[in-house]
Amino acid sequence: MSDTVPQVVFACVRNGGRSVIGRVLTEHYAQGRVRALSAGTQPGEHIHPEVAEALEKLGLDTSRETPTLLTRDAVAASDLAITLGCGEECPYVPGVRYVDWPVADPGGQDEQTVRAIVADLDTRVRDLLGELVPGIQLPPSVLDAR
Repeated sequence: MSDTVPQVVFACVRNGGRSVIGRVLTEHYAQGRVRALSAGTQPGEHIHPEVAEALEKLGLDTSRETPTLLTRDAVAASDLAITLGCGEECPYVPGVRYVDWPVADPGGQDEQTVRAIVADLDTRVRDLLGELVPGIQLPPSVLDAR
């Protein structure tokens, strides 16, 4: 394994839900061993309030999360692109590994549904970090404490 920090970009359409959850969870668990970005093909004006509320209840700060346009450069600078519903609108960059995670959109959903989506992404992110950083010691899941 090299000394470089792998970078992952989480991409969805509005960059207000799934990609934000993926980025925030990755940054929380990786503790600097993986860099995470999130972006959208058609970014909205703000992250979904129900997503911000769910993450903040888990002790995760979303105050600096701002929807960002997914660019070819952001994908090219990443080792891995996780797509979450942006489909063919996501720019393709040769040499970057793409993985599609079929996760429901939390926008406009009730608290229980959003929490289930966060739980799904929590499992996926923790598994991904084990793959990207073999031997990483992850802190307990944020869901375990709640």
